Amino acid sequence: MKKLLVVLALAGISTMSFAQEDPTLKNSVATNSFWSNWFVQAGAQWSAFYAGHSSEKAVDASKSPFKGLRTNPQASVAVGKWFTPGLGLRLKASGIWGKMPETQAYNGSFKYWNAQGQVLFNVSNMVCGYNPKRIWNAIPFAGAGMARNCSTNLYAMGLSVGLLNEFRITDKFAANVELGWNRLENDFLPSHGNTNDGERGWDSHANLLYAEVGITYNLGKTGWNAVPDVDAIKAGYQSSIDALNGKLRDAEAENARLQKLLAQPKVVEKVSESVKEFITTPVSVFFNLAKTDVANPKDLVNVRALAKYAIDNNQNILVTGYADSSTGTPAINEKLSLNRAETVKEELIKMGVPAEKISTAHNGGVKLLGVDLPIDFDRRATVQIVE
Repeated sequence: MKKLLVVLALAGISTMSFAQEDPTLKNSVATNSFWSNWFVQAGAQWSAFYAGHSSEKAVDASKSPFKGLRTNPQASVAVGKWFTPGLGLRLKASGIWGKMPETQAYNGSFKYWNAQGQVLFNVSNMVCGYNPKRIWNAIPFAGAGMARNCSTNLYAMGLSVGLLNEFRITDKFAANVELGWNRLENDFLPSHGNTNDGERGWDSHANLLYAEVGITYNLGKTGWNAVPDVDAIKAGYQSSIDALNGKLRDAEAENARLQKLLAQPKVVEKVSESVKEFITTPVSVFFNLAKTDVANPKDLVNVRALAKYAIDNNQNILVTGYADSSTGTPAINEKLSLNRAETVKEELIKMGVPAEKISTAHNGGVKLLGVDLPIDFDRRATVQIVE
């Protein structure tokens, strides 16, 4: 018995404790596999080239990098990967149509490409914590790479910085608004050659400013798994163990109580005799005059107790129907007593007693209880356990 109680207690604890979801640490994530969190981007740029060297000054070019003589539309594509919610890398290529003021060295328009490897910093996730449903992420970036002036077949190293603003559309798609600056070495334009003409700072290099709108598509698995809160999980296990120990103590106390009862046979015998007397005493269910439906459903309470005993102990039940002899004809009373017995039998079947375990009898009109009690007490059916 003690082993059985221990098993039941363990089952209760298991159901209570381990059906719950494990707690996780807020804003903490686990690093995913290498093939997770890749993305591709495509965009359209408005770009402006500026290089304030001597050849431009000779043609009295405007100092502003935003004049029409320096601006043209561009296109860009990129592929990258996020290694953590806050840190990523991408390789970006842009270009096609460059434009500068016309000089003696070139006619102003040229074709080019610019490839940059860039480190991305998602400061929204870094500062506010990882949130896969955040609408706007601010992502500064910095990088380095190489550009080629295709019209003059010149190459130049370059640096880049900027801010990528990413606006979530779905888990797979986001819209981009990007502002950036590329600083190319002074051999990108033919008028520079291998010298900066004594210029410094902004004027000493070719500068590319751009504003871009585009779209990001996330490849494969995206997002990050939350890190389990180990301390909280351990605390939950300890709580489960404490509850289990409490149940075991209760089981031991109940076991001791039952052993004490077993040591008192006279008390057990009295209890058994009382139970035996209860189950062998007929239980009455009463009916109204000339009716075959139960007058008061409360009468079925004790019938249900007998039914449960019969089911648990594979016992037979006898149902006997009666009518009062003071009213009606013998034929009517015979039919009434039969139908009343059948009514109670149907109730027993509803309670789960097999039909083959129920027998019925009917005694027609009688005057069994009317000596000291009203005659309507004879309008009944009795239920009792039989051998």
